[in-house]
Amino acid sequence: MSRLKLNTAEPVAYRAMLALEKYVESTTVSHKHKDLIKIRASQINGCAFCIDMHTRDARKAGETEQRIYALNAWRETNFFDEQEQAILALTEEVTLIAGTHVSNETYNRAAALFDEVYLSQVLMAIIAINGWNRIGITTELMPELQK
Repeated sequence: MSRLKLNTAEPVAYRAMLALEKYVESTTVSHKHKDLIKIRASQINGCAFCIDMHTRDARKAGETEQRIYALNAWRETNFFDEQEQAILALTEEVTLIAGTHVSNETYNRAAALFDEVYLSQVLMAIIAINGWNRIGITTELMPELQK
């Protein structure tokens, strides 16, 4: 038995999520930062559909295979600059908020690197992808194998 399709079962709710996504896409958050947020949160949540979609989108936008492959071990590389590291740490802590909350260290590091508007937009990007991950996982969205 297949699971519900949110866009047809509750189109108003789906359009609300799309509106949030449209807002995120309209922000000043760089494309590279958005891609890192989307991929890393999707990795943590285990959303195969979103991992597939956002890694392909990131490659099309110029992200390297090497950085994508190392993303789940970003702390163990020197592939990511200071801003990207702060965004990745914040993404991880917001995504895993029930277990760790967001530490003062992580928040203050991001706040020192970004103004309040950019930081707010980053936070909303993290919240949006976590919402999409939960929809994708709950409704069992599956990526198609590319040949």
